[in-house]
Amino acid sequence: MTGTERLRIAVRYTFAFGQGHLSAFLSSLSILGLVLAISLLIIVLSVMNGFDKEMRERILSLVPHITIYSDMPIDDWHKDVELLKAHPDVEEVVPFAQFDALIMRGTDIETVRGIGLDPSQNGAFAPLVPYLEAQQATHFRQHEDGLILGAGVAEHLGVKVGERVNLIVPGAGRTGELGPTRFKTVQLSAILNTGTELDQSVALVHLALASDLAGLHGQVSGFRITTRELFNVQTIAWDLQRTLPPGFYSTNWMMTHGNLYSAIQLSRDLISILLFSIIAVAAFNVVSSLVLVVLDKQGNIAILRTLGATGADIAWVFVLQGAMIGLVGVVLGSVAGALGSQAVPSLVSWLEQLLGMRFLNTDVYPVSFLPVDLLLRDVMTVGGVALGMCVIAAIYPARRAAKMSPALILSQDR
Repeated sequence: MTGTERLRIAVRYTFAFGQGHLSAFLSSLSILGLVLAISLLIIVLSVMNGFDKEMRERILSLVPHITIYSDMPIDDWHKDVELLKAHPDVEEVVPFAQFDALIMRGTDIETVRGIGLDPSQNGAFAPLVPYLEAQQATHFRQHEDGLILGAGVAEHLGVKVGERVNLIVPGAGRTGELGPTRFKTVQLSAILNTGTELDQSVALVHLALASDLAGLHGQVSGFRITTRELFNVQTIAWDLQRTLPPGFYSTNWMMTHGNLYSAIQLSRDLISILLFSIIAVAAFNVVSSLVLVVLDKQGNIAILRTLGATGADIAWVFVLQGAMIGLVGVVLGSVAGALGSQAVPSLVSWLEQLLGMRFLNTDVYPVSFLPVDLLLRDVMTVGGVALGMCVIAAIYPARRAAKMSPALILSQDR
């Protein structure tokens, strides 16, 4: 029996052109199980990839990779900036002044973390530009009393761009001594809408204003550092501390967001194991389906054997049938998964509007939307594993069909 003849018989048993409706029904059930399992796994992996991507590209573009503080206000900070920039893994060093404040509009009050940056320094302001309107960003640069407020804080206060609000900074200096409470009326220049947890707490002002409000009198609180090696920040931070005089200490994004990133990776791995087990169940369904097909087609098998087909020929027919079930299931499941993953954000948005609620909110979650990142690598891996399982699953029914005795089968049919 030639390879073409084996393939033709396998196609007939799988899709049942003309007769063999039981085998077609069983094959369809197996294909449907694979389609559901594969599409579901691709959709879930795409969502987990989306969270991973947003963590790396959005959140970590706004959060400093390393933050250097000093136990005393930093006076001659220009010299320290040059020392930090000399490190080969450092991309940008941004001095900042930081303070905790109350922001008040009328009788509404919110707490904010005030950060002062120099808008003329491109490295300080560039990461924020994609989340600001161009006109508002220009207004902030041109007005020294300008304020950029997180979208969540602005929403809670009910404040709009152009309005004036009051900043109230408790009377404690950088070194901890008590002092008078500081008040400042500023104009809201822009609203920062990053879709991340920063929207719920951040208030950005000019560096000079933040220094005065923090009681630093022209000095700075520390340095926000961007590095080329995201996952080596602990070593880099230690190297940077050793280049500075005593009294400096550091934090990094792994200390503030590392648990979140690890949780995302762990969830992705656990969900992958769980859903691959679903694919394994679908592949086991291929075994049971092909065993039933073998029993249904034992008369045909006996006839083929009497016409000269060998046991290997019969085995190859059912292996090819399992491979075709797997191939069709993989193709349809991959297409359904790819289309479904792209439709998930719109579906979630529609459900939020329909139910009048937010599934993701930056009060609790790191982002306020459902991110999706479909990777060809995941589609190929899932498809390859599923196809391999189906081929392996077809081996047992194929061996069983090859061992059938045509004489016994024909004598039973008499």
